[in-house]
Amino acid sequence: MSEITLFKSGAALPDYLRSDEDDFTRRLAGTPQGKSISIDGGVWRMIVGGEEIAKNEDRAMNFVVVNAAPSVSRAYYAGSYVKGQATAPDCWSADSKTPDASIKNPQSSACATCPQNIEGSGEGKSRACRFFLNTAVVLEGDMQGNVYRLKLPSKSYFGKPEGEKMPFQAYAKFLSGHGIPMGGVVTEARFDTSESVPVLKFRAVRPLTKPEWEMSRQQGKTEDAQRAIETKFSTTNVAANVPALPESFTPEATAAVVEAPAPAPAKRESKKAEPAAAPKDVKDVLAQWSSDDEE
Repeated sequence: MSEITLFKSGAALPDYLRSDEDDFTRRLAGTPQGKSISIDGGVWRMIVGGEEIAKNEDRAMNFVVVNAAPSVSRAYYAGSYVKGQATAPDCWSADSKTPDASIKNPQSSACATCPQNIEGSGEGKSRACRFFLNTAVVLEGDMQGNVYRLKLPSKSYFGKPEGEKMPFQAYAKFLSGHGIPMGGVVTEARFDTSESVPVLKFRAVRPLTKPEWEMSRQQGKTEDAQRAIETKFSTTNVAANVPALPESFTPEATAAVVEAPAPAPAKRESKKAEPAAAPKDVKDVLAQWSSDDEE
């Protein structure tokens, strides 16, 4: 697997640049909303401030898992999924026991007795309310760098191991059975190509060196790691990927701004559209990518 690196040269970020970003870099980056790695579409996607900034189509990636939520969470969406949009769930639970206190119309008083928790309430035999687990990870080649949220859907968390192919819960049990801390090893996360939806399977690659282990423990206690494993949803819709058009250009948004119709513009000779620029290579994109924000 080819590693994702911050710089095209492959150089590591020097310690003197690891301080907080300056104000103008934060302004240019937009509202801080954190950094995460999505597996939408079976592709590794780097998400910063709610927007996709880079992707990697390798089948596997190496991480160090520095922290994880204390329990699986749940989320229920009444409507259909719309690609490129991320909306707050209609109901959700951080501990998979009771709906969050912020939910105005909970589906049930308890997750165990919820009608959305019944087999067949979703597509096929699935449940409409889905499990997931938030983890905090750092890239193997940049352990002192950014902490990312890696959200694991239910099929990546639950299930039985098949040789070296282990869902996350089985992988954790495997490590625990050998007395190995999760944060003490480099973990390979690989897409299971036998599945029709994005599903990750895990295995240990190597133990960390002593300096890496100390670094892993420090990263797991940072504010970024704590934010990464929290289950919180915004009450406003946030784009999960770069939208085709900014929301400020939707008909609803422009209608609120325009008070009177503008005079008809003079007819001009139409010009052929310029061909779109070829997408940048992921390493070129990440060469311009900077430090920490919050999701």
